[in-house]
Amino acid sequence: MKRMLFIYNPNAGTGVLKPKLADIIDIFVKAEYEVTIYPTQRYHDALEKVQTYTEDYDIVVCSGGDGTLDEVVTAMAKREKKVPIGYIPTGTTNDFANSLHISKDLLEAAYTVANGVPFPCDIGQFNDDYFVYIAAFGLFTDVSYETNQSMKNVLGHLAYVLEGTKRLFNISSYHLKVSYDDQVIEDDFVYGMVTNSRSVGGFKGIIGKDVVFDDGEFEVTLIKTPKNPIELNEIIGALLMRQIDSKHMYTFRTGEIHFESIEEIPWTLDGEFGGQHDVVDIHNRKQGMSIIINESMLKELSINGKIENKELF
Repeated sequence: MKRMLFIYNPNAGTGVLKPKLADIIDIFVKAEYEVTIYPTQRYHDALEKVQTYTEDYDIVVCSGGDGTLDEVVTAMAKREKKVPIGYIPTGTTNDFANSLHISKDLLEAAYTVANGVPFPCDIGQFNDDYFVYIAAFGLFTDVSYETNQSMKNVLGHLAYVLEGTKRLFNISSYHLKVSYDDQVIEDDFVYGMVTNSRSVGGFKGIIGKDVVFDDGEFEVTLIKTPKNPIELNEIIGALLMRQIDSKHMYTFRTGEIHFESIEEIPWTLDGEFGGQHDVVDIHNRKQGMSIIINESMLKELSINGKIENKELF
């Protein structure tokens, strides 16, 4: 019999997992798994549990939001023996699950975990830390971890919007030197993101086209500091239209990128606070995580059949 560690965050989303927990476990048992269940008790509990377990599990499954997944992936990346990860999304946004076409229906997601296939997906190394799908700084990046959980549960995406509007009139600008491949950029920025995702903040298509998850490259978007309200409106309009405005943004793909700043800048990793840094090195750990997906999605998500093109648009 195969052995599974099932970690879930009882506070994620609106608590939708609890009424279906028995049915989910039943799906796992019918797939011949012996299941150990662990509800998280506090912040970083999932991280600690995965880092320290000594049992010989065949798979680690987590249920919660992107933050819970980030904890499990980060801990697994640091383990000597790595096993595949299954994911049942129950958070408010679930960007990474949306990108991998993991169902919002919890029983369908559980069935995929029990009967799907492992997909070798890229992850990011951020200095000594890890992230699953996004490392970002600047405008709105603190919204996800500063928005009250009960507000998220009641209002969903609207909670992020309401919290985000508070920052529109207090925009911080950061002077950064950015190095990647053989290129160097030095400019003032209000926002930057290094991603391996097709969805950010619940919005699909904002990164660019032909995003795959196992090619060893990130999609990078850097937004220059607007000089006046007109430029700010142009930037917001471009983002809403899923378009890149080359006057105000840099977009490129790379496997490694280096950031330097005079002051320490707060970063977010997968929607959670990632600390303040004046030097950041980000490396793509190609196919560094094995995550269970529906077999029918392999062709779409993989580099196979992808047109090699360094430009996003």
